[in-house]
Amino acid sequence: MKRTVKDTEDSTRQIGRRSLFVGGLFLATGAVLTGRMRYLQVERADDFRLLAEENRINIRLLPPARGLIFDRGGVLLAANEQNYRVTLVREDAGDVDAVLAELARIVTLDMTALERARAEIARRPPFVPVTIADRLSWAEISAIAVNAPALPGITPEVGLSRVYPMGADLAHVVGYVGPVSDYYLEQTGDTDPVLQIPDFQVGRYNVEARMERVLRGRAGTKRVEVNAGGRVMRELDRDPPDPGGDLQLTIDAGLQNYVEARLSGESAGAIVMDCQSGEILALGSTPTFDPNLFVRGISTAAWNGLNNDRYRPLANKATQGLYPPGSTYKMIVALAALEAGVITPDETVFCPGHMDVGDRRFHCWSRGGHGRVNLIESISQSCDVYFYELAQRVGIEAMSAMAKRLGCGVRHDLPMSGIAEGLAPTMQWKAQNRGAAWVVGDSLNASIGQGFVLSSPLHLAVMTARLATGRAIVPTLIRSIDGISQLPDQAADIGIDAGHLQLVQRGMWQVNNDRRGTAYGSRVEVADYAIAGKTGTSQVRNIAAAERASGVISNADLPWERRDHALYVGYAPYDNPRYACSVIVEHGGGGSAVAAPIARDILLRAQLGEVPPPTLYPANQRRDIERLHRELPILRTPPTPTGRTVRSQA
Repeated sequence: MKRTVKDTEDSTRQIGRRSLFVGGLFLATGAVLTGRMRYLQVERADDFRLLAEENRINIRLLPPARGLIFDRGGVLLAANEQNYRVTLVREDAGDVDAVLAELARIVTLDMTALERARAEIARRPPFVPVTIADRLSWAEISAIAVNAPALPGITPEVGLSRVYPMGADLAHVVGYVGPVSDYYLEQTGDTDPVLQIPDFQVGRYNVEARMERVLRGRAGTKRVEVNAGGRVMRELDRDPPDPGGDLQLTIDAGLQNYVEARLSGESAGAIVMDCQSGEILALGSTPTFDPNLFVRGISTAAWNGLNNDRYRPLANKATQGLYPPGSTYKMIVALAALEAGVITPDETVFCPGHMDVGDRRFHCWSRGGHGRVNLIESISQSCDVYFYELAQRVGIEAMSAMAKRLGCGVRHDLPMSGIAEGLAPTMQWKAQNRGAAWVVGDSLNASIGQGFVLSSPLHLAVMTARLATGRAIVPTLIRSIDGISQLPDQAADIGIDAGHLQLVQRGMWQVNNDRRGTAYGSRVEVADYAIAGKTGTSQVRNIAAAERASGVISNADLPWERRDHALYVGYAPYDNPRYACSVIVEHGGGGSAVAAPIARDILLRAQLGEVPPPTLYPANQRRDIERLHRELPILRTPPTPTGRTVRSQA
């Protein structure tokens, strides 16, 4: 049928409208695309150029070398050694299992460590490297490098790992490092990017931990060009890391070794200080442990062995241990009484072997009594009754105040973990902490270093140094940082009457050098090396009446953990004090029999700079001393300086 003119005109109008609509649509789409292309290619050009550059160029962190730690003479105490390892980046590896299987074909992998690595890979972000194996040989790391094309995501690396050349001798001073853990990050809040580097080590104990910021240094960076497979093609540039600062400690490595050896076989702690400067020359705690175990990843069995040992090798008894100081506290009480004017040097107190106060009898260690004794005699013979009398006259507040002036009952600021504060109790302290009023018996117990009184060997060493010099000696452990001295200025006068100090010093001299002195058996035969000191016995518990009835009458009859602690404090030489020493032997029994001989040997070693010869000892002890020194685990070749000086700042 032939179309009419009207149908033709209507059809033409419809086609025209469709064409205009479609054309407009194309034009609009083209405009949008053109605008988008211009936005992406012109306005966002720099952004996309950067993204492309990032795909081609990787920025990697360079770990800084950890600062070294030296003793006062340049002996290396904490060093860094090369450590060959391989790391894996999950996003570069693709099929992790296949890559690890290929790696296991090239080198032998520890299956336990491999499973830990798999767990770490799954837990970490895909771009964070995870260590698969470390402490590899040169042959193994070379084989991995040769097979790099078949190991995507695997990178052989040469890093540094901490090592402690003197092993267990310095464990309780230098401490140790360990890997960065989630717990560490949570506790410290440390956001330093360098902590993301695989197997980066941070200080976990003592100096290594407390001086972390100095020792860590600053991370560097390097830019490397990679291909589409992520393989490094070339290094473009680098910003080298800044190594950590070098520390020089006040410790004498040779003396430290002797102290540790002399304490071996005991659960004990000891400190040697320079009386003039406050420098800590040795700080021993036994039994000890090898810090290198923690650096390399301590096994569960080794950790459980250390943690469950009843002699507590992980505890630093010299600074963390708190003990009743026993009779070593008596000099504090004597000075408090002299300063208060409640006693004169020549006034005597009669000791029948006990003192009755109220309905309780307080015994002297000498059950037969000491008869009449003055201040000097009471110190040399350690008469408890004399100090019971002083306690009633002077009171606990004056005794506690004097204790703090002499360095007890305060926390000393040292770069070490867990420094104990100690306790010099007062009436207020008992009311707040025990909810009870102070009674006279508490003062009597405190006067002989028992009851609530608690001190560490560090407290007692500081006390001894202050008694010997009359100055407010402050203990210090850091001698220099990068060659810059950290030693404090000369200590100020402590403000105690010099005549009073001389009386106490004379009493301490008689402890070792008078026939009736409690440490006369630990005397030195040559006057130039004479020692002044004080013995102490710290009672752990009273022997109950039922135990006495069953035949338990002395420490030797009790289990080890119930026996008294043995203590001694002393300084030498007497005429010109240079070294102060404190010793605690846990459950060792009497201070005169156990702690005093150890302290004497240590003070002689400090004065001489070598193992003391038998000629300095009483004739009847020389053979035993020779045998002792022959059997002790002393370094027969003293540690020698490295020959390099501590790095100094430019």
